[in-house]
Amino acid sequence: MTSVPDTAEPVEQLQLESEEPRSSRRVSRLLLSLFWVGAGVNHFVNPRFYEAIVPPSLKDEAAGVVRWSGVAELVGGVGVLLPATRRLSGIWLIGVLAAVFPANIYMAREPDQFKQVPRWALYARLPLQPLCMLWAWKATRR
Repeated sequence: MTSVPDTAEPVEQLQLESEEPRSSRRVSRLLLSLFWVGAGVNHFVNPRFYEAIVPPSLKDEAAGVVRWSGVAELVGGVGVLLPATRRLSGIWLIGVLAAVFPANIYMAREPDQFKQVPRWALYARLPLQPLCMLWAWKATRR
């Protein structure tokens, strides 16, 4: 008589392993959404801060740039939570990060204009941009 191997443990382990990435992706999406919704709201709560970091070439339009970037961040942050818009929202947020990158470069190149921000933080923001892009991409793929 042939014995049947006990497969309950590996199947159970497989289920746990497949649920773990799903759970961490869910947490990552939630954190991504909270980050962007918070950042978007902050554009309307503290517009002067954001207007000050608008590069000189856009200074005449600073108020509008700040409002529209705040709206863009809100839309992307909310869209991450909705399955129907999740993937598009990830691409949207990557675009938003690319669009605001010149402000980060401006801040790093003109540290005397932003004395309230530690100099190291002005430079640390630059490599964080691509990392945030990667986060937006990975969190919104499924």
